[in-house]
This record gives sequence, structure tokens and C-alpha cells, in this order.
Amino acid sequence: MASFSAPIPLSVYVHLPWCVRKCPYCDFNSHAAPDGVDERRYLDALFADLEAELPGIWGRRIESVFIGGGTPSLFSAEGIAALLEGLRARLPLRPDVEITLEANPGTFEQARFADYRAAGVNRLSIGVQSLDDAQLERLGRIHSASEALRAVDIARAAGFDNLNLDLMHGLPGQDAKQARRDLEAAIACEPTHLSYYQLTLEPNTQFHKYPPQLPDEDTLWDITEQGRIILEQAGYTQYEVSAYARGRHQCRHNLNYWEFGDYLGLGAGAHGKLTDPAGGEVLRTRKHRQPEQYMRSAREGSASSDRSAVPEYDLPFEFMLNALRLNAGFDAGLFPARAGLPLDSVQPILDQACERGLLTAEGTQYRPTELGRRFHNDLVALFLSGHD
Repeated sequence: MASFSAPIPLSVYVHLPWCVRKCPYCDFNSHAAPDGVDERRYLDALFADLEAELPGIWGRRIESVFIGGGTPSLFSAEGIAALLEGLRARLPLRPDVEITLEANPGTFEQARFADYRAAGVNRLSIGVQSLDDAQLERLGRIHSASEALRAVDIARAAGFDNLNLDLMHGLPGQDAKQARRDLEAAIACEPTHLSYYQLTLEPNTQFHKYPPQLPDEDTLWDITEQGRIILEQAGYTQYEVSAYARGRHQCRHNLNYWEFGDYLGLGAGAHGKLTDPAGGEVLRTRKHRQPEQYMRSAREGSASSDRSAVPEYDLPFEFMLNALRLNAGFDAGLFPARAGLPLDSVQPILDQACERGLLTAEGTQYRPTELGRRFHNDLVALFLSGHD
């Protein structure tokens, strides 16, 4: 049985599943809302969901809150304020809690930025995706490059000094020169954080069914390496596969994921991870995906569609899948603290990964090498149960 000797940090993820229109590459649980959103009904469901979860997390302090979607900024400022008030009334949030809201650059949403800041949101993540109008059209986005740039200006004027931009690369027909131009335009906005990630064709998306022509593997690698160098020269430090930050503006919420912390998932389709020290278990939770079913089930006290313990033999893989995304890797003491297992249980595999040049050991710190970062899937696969 796993054994946990120290408290595990806890974050909250809230999923607001509606958007104006489903993008062809998106595999998130999002639903078009042409007739608007019944905010009050959904908030009531969220609070019912939370109250059903409270016995399992009672007394634990909340490190961060992330409001994702969908397009959360479709919710009114009053709705977001009510959500945060409800969370504060039921949970002990740390005084300097990081509260992130995902937003899109649409004009309708920009008008609300100042009110979101006043409601208590202190970190804004804007889904720019590209600053090239032709690519935005290919991606099915409903904003233009100029609207994206204006959204950044409005966010700053609203008081958001902790600002992330989501930017994709490896777009249809994109070459290294075009990717460089797109990235440099984003850097010129001077966000404190950049999520710079590669477009992938996910199952159950329009792009998967009708795939566009994406760059070949060599071009993708060139774009990725070029991006890393450009970002570092601009003062951004890569701390995770697709995350770059200036100063101390790493996303605390995502760091908690990658360090195998706990997170409570609220909302339609939200996933969670909760550790039960008394039972020696790590629990994975999932809420009903369809908004109507979720709201109905939450009111009845059964918002979860699945709640199951991670088998002990899978804990090393689950931990490494997250922790080895970080450039800094992990300290040897973090594995027993978060996975609940002795380091000896994975020491032979760690040694093997070092011998293969995928990891390096510096004192008690295990870091992925450049080779390990490039072949991340091969590295973490070593920790799958039954690997020879």
C-alpha cells in the first residue's frame, strides 16, 4: 500500500464548457452555445458538485484555481464573481492564491476584462493561437490578429500584470520562417508567460477526420528548436515542454499538475486527482461530460461519472509522465512524497535511463537531458509496469 508522509498541495480546476463555435482541432469537452448560457443553473450545479466533494478534502488549503473551458470568458463578470465568492465561502484559499481565467480575444469578451480583474482573477490566459490572419482562418478561430493584439492591450489596461498567451506552431503549411514571424509577434506583446505548443491531430476532431497538410517531422523539430532559442534570447525560461516564463511567472497551477500534486475537478467533464493518505490511494475522478447531464446529476449528488484508484503498479508511470515534462525534473524526495512509494522501487529504471543518456542525476535531482526531452514518450515508457 502506498504511504504518504507529507501533505500534498491541492488546486481546483473549474470547467465552463461553452464556446461560441467548436474549433476543428479542439478535443476538449466544449459545446457551442448559440442561445447563451444559463449561468445561475450551472453555478448551482458547480456548488452542489463541490459540496459533495468537501468531506474528502476538508481543511486542505487551496494553492491555485484555474477556470478553463470551452471559453470561460463567455460567462459574465457577475457570474465569475459569484463563482469565486462561492469557492471562497466553501474552501480555504491561500492569501496569495493564483486564480487563472482562460479567455479568447473576441471583442465581446474583451469588454469584460476589467470586471474579471475586479472579481478576483489575477492571471489571464488568452488563446491567441496565431497572429497570422490566414492561419487563424484555417484554425477556425473567430478573432483576427488585430483583435488578439487589442485584447492584450485591454488586459494590461485592466490591471493584468500576469498574462499568458497560448500560441501554436506546426500549423497547416507553416514553415520555420512563418513560425518565427508568428512567435516574434507574440513576444512583442511582452506577456509574462507563453504556452508554445505544437498542433496535433486529436481523435474525434474535424482535423482528425479531414487532416490538413502539416509540416514534416524535420520541419517540426526545426520550428521547436528555433522557438526555444528565440524565447530564451527574449528572456523567457523554458521550464516545461511547452511552457516559458519570465522571472517568477511560472504557472503555479500547472506546476502542481506536473509535480503530481492533487487537483479537484469541478464542472462538466472535469478530471481530478485526489490522494487519500488514510487509504493509501491516489484517486482519479471524472465528472459527467454533457452539461445537461452534469447539471442534473450534480443536483442529485452524483456529478462523478467515474472515481477509481490508480493501481499501485501504475503510480511510477503516472508520476514520471508528469514530472519528466519539467526541464528541472524532480528531486528524489518528491517521488515518495507524491507517489507514496520508496525511491528504491524505481531506482533500477532511473539508473537505466541515465545510462541511456535520457536522464542525468545531479545530487538528488533527476533531470531529463536534451535527448530525454526530445524522446519524452520513450523515457516515461520505461516506467510502465512490466517493462523489461
